[in-house]
Amino acid sequence: MLKLICMKILIKLSGEALSKNGEKYSEEVLKSIADKIKKLQEKNYKIALVVGGGNLFRGAQLSGNLSIERPTADYIGMLATVQNALVLRDYFEDQGIQTRVSSSITMTQIAEPYIPKRAERHLAKNRVVIFAAGLGSPFFSTDSAAAQRALELEVNLLVMAKNGVDGVYDKDPKTNPNAKKYSELTCSQVLKEHLKIADASAISIARDHGLKIKVVSMEELDLIDDENTGTNIFPE
Repeated sequence: MLKLICMKILIKLSGEALSKNGEKYSEEVLKSIADKIKKLQEKNYKIALVVGGGNLFRGAQLSGNLSIERPTADYIGMLATVQNALVLRDYFEDQGIQTRVSSSITMTQIAEPYIPKRAERHLAKNRVVIFAAGLGSPFFSTDSAAAQRALELEVNLLVMAKNGVDGVYDKDPKTNPNAKKYSELTCSQVLKEHLKIADASAISIARDHGLKIKVVSMEELDLIDDENTGTNIFPE
């Protein structure tokens, strides 16, 4: 069973998780996320976030079109994650949550450069740290960025918060009523069975470096300490 020794976590949010009913940002969703972050802080969790940019832009939409090369498209996608991070920061601050944005791409007027020790100090002061711009390099997803940052900060748990799915299933539960939900898995099982919960590179990083992952729904984000919630993924 999954046991947390201390309370430092990194949460991966997709960009789509910020939107609703066709809107790029939903205040209802932002309020729900902020409320859950507050509840986790009340439980003494130190929280970092990695946010995607899919509600605004996906590199695959532009790569190969208009003579735009894949690296350029990926960099544009990284800028979308910065926009989402700034939206979350200002909303969190308005809700009384001290928040800092740390960007892998240098843009000092709007975000801090990514410095691991600085991020650790923010967490120690109970500030939420939002990591933006992925890893700052093309060909890497925000899933990989989340796994990398989690290892660098030595968090106890990487939380994958999913939209409309409460864990990992053997089939798509939205289309198959007989889909089976896993309570526990190993990273090797995820890779072997090609379970679509994160990029294979992120799962491989977690397996190779002993990082624990928990997959939960957005609605149950504040219940990560309940072992019956979501799916626990162990390195081996």
